[in-house]
Amino acid sequence: MRVLCAFPEAMPSSNSRPPACLAPVALFLALLFHLSFSSQVGDRRPLPVDRAPGLKEKTLILLDVSTKNPVRTVNENFLSLQLDPSIIHDGWLDFLSSKRLVTLARGLSPAFLRFGGKRTDFLQFQNLRNPAKSRGGPGPDYYLKNYEDDIVRSDVALDKQKGCKIAQHPDVMLELQREKAAQMHLVLLKEQFSNTYSNLILTARSLDKLYNFADCSGLHLIFALNALRRNPNNSWNSSSALSLLKYSASKKYNISWELGNEPNNYRIMHGRAVNGSQLGKDYIQLKSLLQPIRIYSRASLYGPNIGRPRKNVIALLDGCYIDGRVVKVMDFLKTRLLDTLSDQIRKIQKVVNTYTPGKKIWLEGVVTTSAGGTNNLSDSYAAGFLWLNTLGMLANQGIDVVIRHSFFDHGYNHLVDQNFNPLPDYWLSLLYKRLIGPKVLAVHVAGLQRKPRPGRVIRDKLRIYAHCTNHHNHNYVRGSITLFIINLHRSRKKIKLAGTLRDKLVHQYLLQPYGQEGLKSKSVQLNGQPLVMVDDGTLPELKPRPLRPGRTLVIPPVTMGFYVVKNVNALACRYR
Repeated sequence: MRVLCAFPEAMPSSNSRPPACLAPVALFLALLFHLSFSSQVGDRRPLPVDRAPGLKEKTLILLDVSTKNPVRTVNENFLSLQLDPSIIHDGWLDFLSSKRLVTLARGLSPAFLRFGGKRTDFLQFQNLRNPAKSRGGPGPDYYLKNYEDDIVRSDVALDKQKGCKIAQHPDVMLELQREKAAQMHLVLLKEQFSNTYSNLILTARSLDKLYNFADCSGLHLIFALNALRRNPNNSWNSSSALSLLKYSASKKYNISWELGNEPNNYRIMHGRAVNGSQLGKDYIQLKSLLQPIRIYSRASLYGPNIGRPRKNVIALLDGCYIDGRVVKVMDFLKTRLLDTLSDQIRKIQKVVNTYTPGKKIWLEGVVTTSAGGTNNLSDSYAAGFLWLNTLGMLANQGIDVVIRHSFFDHGYNHLVDQNFNPLPDYWLSLLYKRLIGPKVLAVHVAGLQRKPRPGRVIRDKLRIYAHCTNHHNHNYVRGSITLFIINLHRSRKKIKLAGTLRDKLVHQYLLQPYGQEGLKSKSVQLNGQPLVMVDDGTLPELKPRPLRPGRTLVIPPVTMGFYVVKNVNALACRYR
């Protein structure tokens, strides 16, 4: 998993969706890590639930939740999304106007949409209108004439629409694009492994499509500008960025900004290092570019997204929580790997509290496995255990925003495949968005909590998190509570709701794999019914299974589920 600790400058704006609230640019402190997942809450460790020696498997677990005050409150856009600039290289950016893609993205709003990644610092903006004339490819015969003509016709049709622009692409056009993307994927992989990247041209037309996608989907665009263009004195060459800013302002695009991606790697990627002092001057320069532009004079400015705090404070971590060790599906169920992020997050928070007390941390570029993921594993039901556990753990530890890499078209960690079909992590994310609010509640468990033993790792295979139910979900009154539970045991677990949750009506949303592939399935079922998009391209209704008051929750083996406890009248959840 690739995780960024980002600190936006506080420049609140009426035209910026949630105001930036993190560290001032003067500090230039941010941390990029390849980290891991865990379910622990700071030093609280509230939910280690496993079978104690001598207890029978059928032992009942008693569960209660503190309802007076939340232990944390995260951003309304806590679960956010990322698109990689490689989407320009392989041509998929031209298809962001697809009705299915917009519908799927809209299901995860409100959220930030970060446009950034490894190729951010090789991105050049050119104010060109005809994409067919500026497009490159691996060979002179790569683009078929009818493919180019279809793209141009699609652009013309989009121009004629008012407001949100939606396209219906012919099947043959999509098939040609998949063939193109498959060939370009090999080129992108070669660049990634050789760590040499070619320049990308972002045209005005492409920027229009990117913003249209974000705006139609209810996402707030954060655009990462190229910081690798340097003058002979190593200062930032802002000419391309200024052109992009002026064009965006002329279109009245509501965008927040970020500068660069992983500047600690510039020496490797470009042979030229940029130290913290110079990076600070670059941000001051960017701010000076924004201030005269009325629409961006108070826009949110994020970053820098990489840096070494002090050499003896924390080391920059490389690799991800599973890295290249994923060779079989059961690797996703190893609690040892799920638990490695917790301590690392505490180290990050210690640094932040030392140098910028009270500032919030964002994690960008979050993925389940490195190097684009593993086919038939990273895009399977099994990978969801890590993703859901990450959301629960990071919210409990006070991380303000988690940006998932990538919504579409990047390796096998994406949420939507190239047929525009949602993958298991998408359905998990959709349920999370529909049911989980920003207020985090403390969970109290009794029955199976075993004491630590010296020299022995506690492997927590049952993980339980609690939030106030999303107040935008009108199916549930204020004061309801949503639990989400991960059971990694190969046996079912029984949970009895106690205290304030006793004898309340519960709605169950149990997510299980669908089909013969089991944990490797790319399809899921909700309460026994397969989840697929409706024929008209809309999202299906997420129907709960009501459980009678007082009934024991039976959690099937190796599954994930959400449980809305209705009418709790929790004080912490009655008000925003």
